[in-house]
Amino acid sequence: MNSNCNLCAFNCNTDRNEKYGVCKCGTNAKVALASIHMWEEPCISGTNGSGTVFFSGCNLKCVFCQNSQISHDNFGKEISDERLADIFIELQNKNVHNINLVSPTPYVRNIIKAIDIAKANGLSIPIVYNTNSYENIETIKMLDGYVDVFLPDLKYYENATSLEYSKAPNYFNVATNAILEMINQVGTPKFDDNGIIKSGVIIRHLVLPNHLTESKKIFDWIKENLPKDIYVSVMAQYFPTYKAKEIDKINRKLTKREYEIVCNMIQDLEFGYIQDLEDFEEEYVPNFDLSGV
Repeated sequence: MNSNCNLCAFNCNTDRNEKYGVCKCGTNAKVALASIHMWEEPCISGTNGSGTVFFSGCNLKCVFCQNSQISHDNFGKEISDERLADIFIELQNKNVHNINLVSPTPYVRNIIKAIDIAKANGLSIPIVYNTNSYENIETIKMLDGYVDVFLPDLKYYENATSLEYSKAPNYFNVATNAILEMINQVGTPKFDDNGIIKSGVIIRHLVLPNHLTESKKIFDWIKENLPKDIYVSVMAQYFPTYKAKEIDKINRKLTKREYEIVCNMIQDLEFGYIQDLEDFEEEYVPNFDLSGV
């Protein structure tokens, strides 16, 4: 399984039975934490929480990654597809609103098999695909009928920025093509009577300090190219961590003035969320201790 991997836009064609590719992932899913998460968008976490599975390894090399322990250092435990299916059921039994797959791209084939097994054993809640969006359209097409909610990042507009901060060439074109396919599959958000999302796409954008012009270009693209009822989640939670502490342009949080400018930028976006500017964003980073794995 997963040999000659071309799931993401690096197309490294690595035989993952023999060695790691860009993502540092093997053929088995590797998971660092499976738990109830209360800090996603309100329509995802709701009152009962989101059943979140944090996968280890990542195809991007973001210098500001808050989860660098698992994305860069690859902390986690390899598990079988059958065990992954069991985890989905165990989370559902805790009455969560959905199964939330974080950084799932390298393990798409494992996830598909696990969903098949879990559905045969009673899995019925929505599947959320929480991704950095640097993946091929063919990978997203594999997920048709398996994923109910896509939660893609749209990180960068400029190629120079995506190369500098994530070592990801052509990020914007790759990500927007993937997002268009996601919308083609599941459309814009649909909610139950309690405001919990059942299906659809919510686009996330993390605002970086000193990069507001880039954020505006992303918002303009969304307004010009996507349905009017698309949901956008604007994240103001950035804080310098990992290697970002060594880069002057992003070695600080957003200022109140930057936050106000971003709020004004998105006034004509009809639907979505913007996080409050807070002082303790670090507290929301999960403790990756293999719980639930």
